[in-house]
Amino acid sequence: MSSERYNPRAVEAHWQAVWAEKALFACPNDDPRPKYYVLEMFPYPSGRIHMGHVRNYAMGDVIARYKRARGYNVLHPMGWDAFGMPAENAAMQNKVHPKGWTYDNIAAMREQLKSMGLSIDWSREFATCDVDYYAQQQRLFLDFLAAGLVSRKTSKVNWDPVDQTVLANEQVIDGKGWRSGAIVEQRELTQWFFNITAFSEDLLEALEGLERWPDKVRLMQRNWIGRSEGLRIRFEIAEGEGTGSSLEIFTTRPDTIFGASFMALSPDHPLAKACAARDPELAGFIDECHRMGTAAEAIETAEKRGYDTGIRVRHPFVEDRLLPVYVANFVLMEYGTGAIFGCPAHDQRDLDFANAYGLPVRPVVLPEGADPATFAIGTEAFTGEGRIFHSDFLDGMIVEAAKQAVATRLEQRQLGGVPQAVREVNYRLRDWGISRQRYWGCPIPIIHCEACGAVPVPVADLPVVLPDDVEFDRPGNPLDRHSTWKHVACPQCGGEARRETDTMDTFVDSSWYFARFTAPDADTPTVASAVDYWLPVDQYIGGIEHAILHLLYSRFFTRAMRETGHIGIKEPFAGLFTQGMVVHETYRGADGRWLAPSEVRVEGEGSERRAVLAATGEVVTIGSIEKMSKSKRNTVDPSDIIATYGADTARWFMLSDSPPDRDVIWTEAGVEGAHRFVQRIWRMVARIAEVLPPPGLPAPNRFSDEALATRRAAHRALREVTGDIERLRFNRAVAQLYELANALAAAQPGGADQLWALREGYDMLALMVAPMMPHLAEALWRELGHDTLVAETPWPVLDESLLVESTILLPVQVNGKKRGEVSVAAAASQSEIEDAALALEPVQRILEGRPPKKVIVVPNRIVNVVA
Repeated sequence: MSSERYNPRAVEAHWQAVWAEKALFACPNDDPRPKYYVLEMFPYPSGRIHMGHVRNYAMGDVIARYKRARGYNVLHPMGWDAFGMPAENAAMQNKVHPKGWTYDNIAAMREQLKSMGLSIDWSREFATCDVDYYAQQQRLFLDFLAAGLVSRKTSKVNWDPVDQTVLANEQVIDGKGWRSGAIVEQRELTQWFFNITAFSEDLLEALEGLERWPDKVRLMQRNWIGRSEGLRIRFEIAEGEGTGSSLEIFTTRPDTIFGASFMALSPDHPLAKACAARDPELAGFIDECHRMGTAAEAIETAEKRGYDTGIRVRHPFVEDRLLPVYVANFVLMEYGTGAIFGCPAHDQRDLDFANAYGLPVRPVVLPEGADPATFAIGTEAFTGEGRIFHSDFLDGMIVEAAKQAVATRLEQRQLGGVPQAVREVNYRLRDWGISRQRYWGCPIPIIHCEACGAVPVPVADLPVVLPDDVEFDRPGNPLDRHSTWKHVACPQCGGEARRETDTMDTFVDSSWYFARFTAPDADTPTVASAVDYWLPVDQYIGGIEHAILHLLYSRFFTRAMRETGHIGIKEPFAGLFTQGMVVHETYRGADGRWLAPSEVRVEGEGSERRAVLAATGEVVTIGSIEKMSKSKRNTVDPSDIIATYGADTARWFMLSDSPPDRDVIWTEAGVEGAHRFVQRIWRMVARIAEVLPPPGLPAPNRFSDEALATRRAAHRALREVTGDIERLRFNRAVAQLYELANALAAAQPGGADQLWALREGYDMLALMVAPMMPHLAEALWRELGHDTLVAETPWPVLDESLLVESTILLPVQVNGKKRGEVSVAAAASQSEIEDAALALEPVQRILEGRPPKKVIVVPNRIVNVVA
């Protein structure tokens, strides 16, 4: 008998070497088997994997190994999302080069991931900072430019005056740069954009076809695209700046026009700027608005503030009503016309603004059942359905009918010789600004010439390679300061010119990497035969935090690549799964500092549970359970867990503890429980293997009841585990395998038929465990006498006949109340079931010898007797 104790450290290294030597997970592009492409969102090379990586990649690996066993040619690749600010920050702080820092981290993380036993085709590995990768990205940029999908225009950005770079909205915290702490300014910069709005309607409509995406993700994308049907209305300016002309607004609620009490302009509206040129106080207010940053969320949640411009516009239907025009901090220039009319009664932000400035609140939509004489608005606007009142010709209409009536009437009226209103569809989605004032990113392949303008770098001159000799001794973009790199000759006229020194947003790098994996060494962005064979990705796995930008940009990129002939599909990901986070308790010492789990010893259970500092015994405060983070030090190093318990234990625990779309709470007790199961099934197999018949022995002609029970347990588990993996319900699959292990442990060796059944059951257990714990499965398989590899063995075949029950148990009701149960043959006729039900003693007692009025048999469900 083999060792009583399973040694994961030795076993896992052995099987990883065997798999690598045989290159088992390399997948050809010309395989005749059906393809399956499983991909987890690739990691940023920070230098260490974390438990979120373990969970994410374990899930993908289960699918990859299972699909291979089911006969698919599986693509399961790995790469590195390697450009970005963290490398530049490291360069400044540690006086290292971003390239060296990045590739060192990649090497470290590659070894960590390999220690997990992931079935990855490492021959396809690349990093987005590889010249070969970003050279093809530059090629795509030029093709998009030629197709009209790239533009250069002026846009408002968050500018950090200390770091001298554009900041994303997420990098502005309380109006300050996330790293420098400087007050962020809004600046107008000329930038490069991808014209994602060209696909607004298509991106929206296609969401309906993404049936294997979570509903919440589709809703988030739908809201981000933000399609709105409304009316563009021109209001006559009666007083103040622009008198005699008109102010154009866009509204989705023209039905509330009789409730209008003010107009509001974006601080960037041309009319606001014209007023500010003659009003220093207004100019100062606009400067304050600009310091809020550009994030729509920050603008929405900020205190509603405004400045009365003195302009008054005429209400289109109430001739003697003039509406004041404010510049307001909550109106975005990028949406609609940059101007709105405010109806405080039926829009919360308008109500907050009106209350702050003492403006009228006129209800014009009456909830069903409300009394128009007494209905009033308090601190909350009424935004629901109802009927229009206090609105002249609209009175009595429902909201939708009122919208159409206002549109029709204003379309027929003239203001300045043109219709006063036009119907319009607007989108919240804006074009994607990709310019970043950073070194560590993909150079934008453009050359600026005084005579010729912005000139694309000729394809023959690609790639534009980042220079290595850069300095990070002060803030700003090192490419701007480089003595030679940016100075080049114009490709068109030969005159003096300069390179574009902005690099691309790192979201660009991750928007097409899934396509590059299909032919990572090609000298073109894609190879038609490979990309059309593999795409779309069959199962994509990643965090919900990427539900909007990454996924939306990837959907745009796929469409743009299709327009330019690089790909044959529109949607990149057929199936999407968003996994939950890994969370852990937090701990704090008496001095208030956060403590790592490795520094803490937890004692007791329930109400007696407490934590102490392991080194001193000092009492530690147990805090809330939160996402693992460096800031709260509640992280567990996967390398430590793998070294102590093995990769299979870490994988098993991550898959077993909770549904995969929910958070998993990391506990030492949970990990120890998973490790005990590993040891248990190793001992079970080691003990039984000696008495089992050899592999491949033909099945007996007949099986005893005991042997049939063993076989039924194994095949029932196979049916459930197969369905659970197909549906990504990994925790349920794990539960089924626990049950099968219990059933096998309880089965006693007997005659030849029972030993054959046990051989089948243990073989199936090893094969079903393999996607979750592949190293252990190989060791079990070898212990069971096989000289093949589990990784090359097909998935077990289900015998449906074993799952057909010979008898069924049916509840019996009399006059709707349960009176007992009857066991009948599964093939019993209706009359046989009726006779069995009527023969029950409780039923006979109630009937007292009388025949029943009716007996209703619901097949395989219930028997109802009507007395």
